[in-house]
Amino acid sequence: MSIPGFIFRNALRNKRRLVLTVLSVALSLFLFTTLQTALHLMTHPPTTEQGALRIAVRHRVSLANVLPAKYQLRIERMPGVQYCSKFTFFGGIYKDQSQSNFAQFAVDADRIFRIFSEMIVPPEQEAAFIKEKTACVVGAKLMERFGWKIGDKVTFQGTIWGCDPQLTIRGVYHGEGIDQTLVFFHHDYFDELMGDLGLVGTFWVKAESAQAVPVLIERIDAAFRNTDAETKTETERAFQLDFISMLGNVKLFIGSISTVIVFTMLLVTASTMSMAIRERSREMAILKAIGFNGTQIFSLILAESFGLAMTGGIIGCVGAKLLFGHVDIYKLSHGNVPMFPVTIDVVALGLLVALMLGVVSSIIPARSSIKMTVVEGLRELD
Repeated sequence: MSIPGFIFRNALRNKRRLVLTVLSVALSLFLFTTLQTALHLMTHPPTTEQGALRIAVRHRVSLANVLPAKYQLRIERMPGVQYCSKFTFFGGIYKDQSQSNFAQFAVDADRIFRIFSEMIVPPEQEAAFIKEKTACVVGAKLMERFGWKIGDKVTFQGTIWGCDPQLTIRGVYHGEGIDQTLVFFHHDYFDELMGDLGLVGTFWVKAESAQAVPVLIERIDAAFRNTDAETKTETERAFQLDFISMLGNVKLFIGSISTVIVFTMLLVTASTMSMAIRERSREMAILKAIGFNGTQIFSLILAESFGLAMTGGIIGCVGAKLLFGHVDIYKLSHGNVPMFPVTIDVVALGLLVALMLGVVSSIIPARSSIKMTVVEGLRELD
């Protein structure tokens, strides 16, 4: 019998224990991959080449504070600015609170899809949206979720703002790697409903080039320094991370759970290998008697432990990628998670954990087996 065949036969000696251990490792690494994907989405939000040109201008104190609408004219006149749009979060309720887990924004209809060019809207729909003050454009996934159609009317009950926009769907946007669950409507209509208060949540700016971005950030903040509403200007990535930071130290929380999962996997795998080696004390002693040295015996134990851990790792990590790649996570989460892409980097991290698990869990059983003498190994077990 060949060495690989010998290792394989040993692993299959107790099939029930083998299956349960592999499934335990697979489930643990599935959870690990899921958590790491969630962490990656929070700390590395999706971005595009166009995203590198976008700048968010908000109130220096917090996102809850508003800016004067008149700031837009000064921003638009600055060298390096290609487009600038008002961008106010409405936060309304559609039907009831349980169905309102999507965002609505009041924007400048003729500029928003120039700034967010990844959001693709058919030209005729965009023209209809720009022309009609009470029109809105909705993400493709949101349209599918509620069964909306072009021409349908939707009403949002104001919570933050004291108005209830009644909108007509005139366009649908889509695009790869972007949130397709948003609603955009006219800021002019919002201003009209609010009595022309002249207030804006944020401004979004698209720079003419990547080189102009850092200059614009300094120039915009300098222009409104020492005013009643000072600004904080950030790149799109910095704005997203700043928003996520309001949730607290999510990285520490998810990291702690991941550590517990890895430690539990280590205990399960090490326990399995210890029992397997203890049951084979006589075989190990016979191997020593016929000339196998400590290094060779350790290699046999390591190969079995490595194979067990990696089998579970492949099932768990690759299974997570395949599952989330084919399941509509938006529907499954009832609209709470727009997208959940499991990246190759996360899968590789999970497999690396499995590799380390296979090595570490074999050390203690292998050490005790190597130290055992031939006479001790051949002794009858109780």
